[in-house]
Amino acid sequence: MRFSLRHLQIFTATARLESISAAATELSMSQSAASAALLELERRYDKPLFDRAGKRLRINETGRSLLPAARDLLDRADEIDALLAGRLGPGSFRLGATQTIGNHVAPLLMHAYSRLHPEAPLSLEIGNTAAIAARVADFSLDLGLIEGELSHPDLSMREWRGDELVLICNPSHPLARESQVPIDALLAERWVVREKGSGTRQTLDRAMHPYWDRWRIGLELQQAEAIIEMVAVSAMIGCVSLLAARGALERGRIVRLAVPDLDLSRHFFILTHREKYITPGIRAFLEICASTTLFETAGN
Repeated sequence: MRFSLRHLQIFTATARLESISAAATELSMSQSAASAALLELERRYDKPLFDRAGKRLRINETGRSLLPAARDLLDRADEIDALLAGRLGPGSFRLGATQTIGNHVAPLLMHAYSRLHPEAPLSLEIGNTAAIAARVADFSLDLGLIEGELSHPDLSMREWRGDELVLICNPSHPLARESQVPIDALLAERWVVREKGSGTRQTLDRAMHPYWDRWRIGLELQQAEAIIEMVAVSAMIGCVSLLAARGALERGRIVRLAVPDLDLSRHFFILTHREKYITPGIRAFLEICASTTLFETAGN
């Protein structure tokens, strides 16, 4: 065998970070040693794994073909190391979540995991659906919890839980006094919405498609909390997950609008790479995700 696990660690870290110096820092080694090891791996098989442009490395087709198998082997090696070292039970992994899930559901799930497995700390990265999907696709994240639907040849997406978006306005807004708001009244107002690429925007775009030419989007913001704050201090209409809006609704800072013309229901999804090895840690976390009690605690 002409490669070592260290070779694969350097390769996968460089592929994820697109920088040999960043990979070396993460692996607690010198840049020269990391660079020499990577070049050694490529020369032993006479196959470049990266396209080099200055100090930046871009993984090439050969490298992309190697990456799933390398990640799989390293994950299994970590499992063997833990077993031989007497560290029984699930280990840590890298979790990604979209804004609503990351801010309102993932902390509860992570807390439940840490109580069961305190020796296995988790890391959480929050972004929109497109960003989390890209990170799972390149193996930077082991598991993604997302709000939007997508189609990617390398990713597997399975339906997880239901969710609901709500339309909100300032308590002093004229529509706040209406028991039901017709769509024509909403189309006369300016809206503040999430950015394209987010799951919330995807669901809202689908619901508003019949009214596209009359829909007045005034602002696009990347955080649900920013949308809620903008609605609370302006005359704009907003749309966020009920999970995100619940606190502000209870405090009376915003009002929920009943709009029977719009279907704003949606689902959360669990995202994995098709070639990703599902470690004991990931399996244990997925069991927690399947717990109805946990989700209902977050949603009610």
